[in-house]
Amino acid sequence: MPDFALRKTMLFIEDIHHDGGPVADHPRRRAAMVALVRNPFAGRYVEDLQSAMDDLKPLGLMMTDRLIEAMGGIDGIDGYGKAGLAGEAGELEHTALWHVPGGYAMRERLGEAKAIVPSSMKIGGVGTRIDIPLGHINAAYVRSHFDGMEVGVPDGPRADELLFALAMSRGGRIHHRMGGLQVHEVAGKDGLR
Repeated sequence: MPDFALRKTMLFIEDIHHDGGPVADHPRRRAAMVALVRNPFAGRYVEDLQSAMDDLKPLGLMMTDRLIEAMGGIDGIDGYGKAGLAGEAGELEHTALWHVPGGYAMRERLGEAKAIVPSSMKIGGVGTRIDIPLGHINAAYVRSHFDGMEVGVPDGPRADELLFALAMSRGGRIHHRMGGLQVHEVAGKDGLR
């Protein structure tokens, strides 16, 4: 069993009141949580990585629960995303370990979430920042929820670490006006519309 020893977590919360236009009736909240863990595969090639995803499931659930708390509860959360960042001794495939533990944890806790969880992955050194893409939890075609949240940790990821991130949002972009599928039109059957 690989050891993904947790070094630290950080929580980011944004309340957006306006974006150059009128002040919104209700601010939009976005929150993200990152975790820095030891990368047990750093510096070497390992053929079978997939089974290690199970070892990260408790981390995904813990981070999801903390995010829901930071969001002020589950009501109204309608956007989500995830990201992974490998330190310099890691490889991009190590960040893919986060697909199941991160994505399914949020889908499980948020209930009827149908849409795929948007994701970004990359490799970088200490202080590297990453954008977590955001999308609507039930319909990928809801343009008002296309967004991203940038996160980073000043002292990570170290060469032998992985940074895993989750993000959630409540509401579309402030002043969204690009048309497309509207939230009230979402059928929530196939994850697209």
